[in-house]
Amino acid sequence: MQIDRPGLAEFLRLRREALQPEDVGLPRGQRRRTAGLRREEVAALCHMSTDFYSRIERQRGPQPSAQMIAAMAQGLHLSLDERDHLFLLAGHQPPLRGAGGDHVSPGMLRVFDRLVDTPVEIVTELGETVRQNAFGVALTGDTSRFTGLHRSIGYRWFADRSSRALYAEEDHPFLSRLWVSGLRQVATLRGPGSRAATMVELLSDDAEFGALWAEHEVGLQPREHKRFVHPEVGVLELTCQTLLDPVQSHALLVYTASPGSESAEKLQLLSVIGAQSLA
Repeated sequence: MQIDRPGLAEFLRLRREALQPEDVGLPRGQRRRTAGLRREEVAALCHMSTDFYSRIERQRGPQPSAQMIAAMAQGLHLSLDERDHLFLLAGHQPPLRGAGGDHVSPGMLRVFDRLVDTPVEIVTELGETVRQNAFGVALTGDTSRFTGLHRSIGYRWFADRSSRALYAEEDHPFLSRLWVSGLRQVATLRGPGSRAATMVELLSDDAEFGALWAEHEVGLQPREHKRFVHPEVGVLELTCQTLLDPVQSHALLVYTASPGSESAEKLQLLSVIGAQSLA
């Protein structure tokens, strides 16, 4: 497939100019004369250099990779149809839609961008973190850093026992059952050859996983109240609210504490620790 440089440049420019700072969680600031977002703002949202992005809008530079195009599609808050169009303009085959994709819908991103005063993350059906705000990183650590099958919290639960330290020990038996139940449902839904099926095969030698898998438990639901054991502030009892995107099989998780509770005070302290870490 050939890259359509004029079409790619025009499409990027029009999508950039259609976005306002508040649409992507940025402050408007003063003396803004640019229509929509500035190139440097889009580049930051796409996690690339301003020079690289600017050259594409100016029809210059090498053909961007599929990974770079995916980053632009997400940074510009494109819909799935717009994302696929962008891939074709750049000379790449669009990724498959549905479960397993990392492209977050614009509507879910708009909600995510506005939730800055409480921990928030967006995960796939396998518990892979695709988005996490600064407060979320302060709570659980950067869970978006993992690669391969270790991106899944359920896979890490059995493949790396140290991942359990974040959760109250008395909750471990239930969480083990929860991850196995969820993995069974996804593996059945997605079928042989899926990432879920690969996880099942690789974890089958684990004694705990094998025993729970043999029970064939399905339909187990997460508890609304979760307990985290943070290395600096201790135990936090938080409520988790979930917003689902059935098309991409993504879930937006919002963690809050009861007003006036000890956990609310710890969460406030955690926000300060997170801000200091970013600084």
